[in-house]
Amino acid sequence: MVLWQLFISFTRATMLGYGGGPSTIPLYENEVVDHYKWMTTKEFGEALAFGNALPGPIATKLAAYIGFKVAGWIGAMVALVAVVMPTAILMIVLVSVLHKFQGNPIIKGMIKGVQPIIFVMLAMLAFDFAKYAFTASSGSVVSFLPFAMAAAFFIMVHYLGINPAWGVLGALIIGAVALR
Repeated sequence: MVLWQLFISFTRATMLGYGGGPSTIPLYENEVVDHYKWMTTKEFGEALAFGNALPGPIATKLAAYIGFKVAGWIGAMVALVAVVMPTAILMIVLVSVLHKFQGNPIIKGMIKGVQPIIFVMLAMLAFDFAKYAFTASSGSVVSFLPFAMAAAFFIMVHYLGINPAWGVLGALIIGAVALR
């Protein structure tokens, strides 16, 4: 039963996550934390943080980890199939239709209409995750260092064009030394 729940939850979230991996994250969180209660918000946030520190698409990394946590290696495989298979099939089937109607104003309007919703979903996820990202090690007081790290990362990546991998590596080192 849990394998079927994994398949359904990741298929549903992936199919509703218009815009790629990052847009599915709030949907995954809803399935994993709120609906099935396989993880807490904190555990999901930690998995998301570690997943973003690794190369590759975040959706598949999260699915594999959560599937493994819930049902071992078979669970990881089921979750990965649920993430990849439906969209791959849909892409193959619909690519010719979308190509035929790519200039249609209704299609263009639909795409423009969903973009603010994706933004809000990502903002809600960021807001929820901020509770864990900006607390001190003791968990009682907000620490200045995580805010400074976040600001430095934003400036490095957005304004200086430095590869985000360097910021992630730096954050891991700073965390190991100063945020224990």
